[in-house]
Amino acid sequence: MKVAELFVRCLENEGVEYIFGVPGEETLDLMEALKDSKIEFIVTRHETGAAFMAGMMGRLTGKPGVCLSTLGPGATNMLTGVADANMNRAPIVAITAQAGMNRQHKESHQAYDLVSLYRPVTKWSASIRTPETTGEIIHKAFQLATTEKPGATHIELPEDIARLPVDGQPIQSSHPNKLQIEATDQSIQHAAELINHAKQPIILCGNGVARNKAEQQVLQLAEHIQTPVTETFMGKGTLPSNHPLAMLTTGFPGKDYIQVAFAKADLIITIGFDMFEYRPDRWNAQRTPILHIDSLEAEIDAHYPVRGEVVGDLQENIKRLIHALTPREQMDEWYQELRTRMREEIISMGEEEGYPLKPQRIMADLKSVLAHEDLILSDVGAHKIWMGRMYPADLPNTCLISNGLASMGYALPSAIAAKMVHPERNVVAVVGDGSFLMTGMELETAVRHQLPIIILIWRDDGYGLIQWKQLSQFQHSAYIKFGNPDFVSLAESFGALGYRVNQTNELVPILQKALTAKQPVIIDCPVDYTENMDLTKRLQAIAQEL
Repeated sequence: MKVAELFVRCLENEGVEYIFGVPGEETLDLMEALKDSKIEFIVTRHETGAAFMAGMMGRLTGKPGVCLSTLGPGATNMLTGVADANMNRAPIVAITAQAGMNRQHKESHQAYDLVSLYRPVTKWSASIRTPETTGEIIHKAFQLATTEKPGATHIELPEDIARLPVDGQPIQSSHPNKLQIEATDQSIQHAAELINHAKQPIILCGNGVARNKAEQQVLQLAEHIQTPVTETFMGKGTLPSNHPLAMLTTGFPGKDYIQVAFAKADLIITIGFDMFEYRPDRWNAQRTPILHIDSLEAEIDAHYPVRGEVVGDLQENIKRLIHALTPREQMDEWYQELRTRMREEIISMGEEEGYPLKPQRIMADLKSVLAHEDLILSDVGAHKIWMGRMYPADLPNTCLISNGLASMGYALPSAIAAKMVHPERNVVAVVGDGSFLMTGMELETAVRHQLPIIILIWRDDGYGLIQWKQLSQFQHSAYIKFGNPDFVSLAESFGALGYRVNQTNELVPILQKALTAKQPVIIDCPVDYTENMDLTKRLQAIAQEL
């Protein structure tokens, strides 16, 4: 048996169903071994797209997604998607080929030190240098990818090692990977004292709540002490958007309702929060005391002054904390008034008229046609700020946003993987015209695999988020405009359906048609981003008023 064959057996042993990637000369033996495997190799059009797909597979299933590239440019192309998964706490195992051992000691064609290159963006990066270590390295990569906090690992397989003979077996998993650490009684009691003494606490939920399936415990905690709950972009859906304690989302890069609420609070209870998601100096400039509830200890930050920590299994620790708390009868009146104003803004979204469509109207129309469990994946750009801040999510992991590395081009490849995981749900990728063309070639992958996803393009013929920042800082913009293809014709050339929104009331019927399609659909929707600065001005006025 060759190392490549053992490698594939080890992947099967770890429960791998799909590998996303682009084959290369140095992966020939591995591809040959995969030919007779039950693992399905999904050929992608770019290695970055392969890593985004693997990352979404890991985020939605909790099991490592797997991506593959050859050496050199294939490996460097894949790096961005791997780094994105790592910051999103999505378990992923990245496999790269490498030059043979006989040329690694010198300058050689396409050869870089990939173990060192991947080390800063993964939890662990290693090379198989001897056949006998194959099983150990693969098993360790999968174990580390899923242990809290999950992320990326990397395995390098030199081409000459791949074809060497080996006598070995996959290593069987001997223990579950679920974090089962319970906080000490002292830390639970101290946390309860902090909450009981606080007059205006507020809860901030991050990505870790969904990852640890602790949304029910968070809801019980919030209701027990009648404390408002806000969510990061990656924590959306922790509470249903219409729940009386739901303060919706925080993450807007400037003064917003929630920043005012944080300033009013005398204790901020963070649950499953990662600093990757939202820098503390953006929401805690006043350095309000923090109660940190998470699977691991808090990162050190001057604007994250931890006064208590409850570390370990979120579900069990929150249950124990609830029993130690004094219940409260109702949410603070000031928070209630603030929530009312926030809800009024969300409700008014569907009333926006005009063409091109305003961001609020696009979101309202999209919400009106989708079920609570349907999946929306927002790419990075001005549309991400609107979707993150205002789109009402009602379940965890239904409005999926990359806000760690926040890499453009994330949504379309991720939507492909999301539809593979949840074929029974509608899947919509919300993209800008800038981000779409960074990974738009993966539309062919969706067509080839007959995955009926919807790609909703907010078209403004420029980098809208950068223009927004420039206007806010310099009162003018520069170097942000570009041209676009005919997106309808582009979709049809790939074998997908294409629609263009030509007036405001067309978006809903087009979305309804797209939801019944049996193939991928692109919707070209012009957007009026003059609303960006109008929003900035409204929020500045709100901050002064409150």
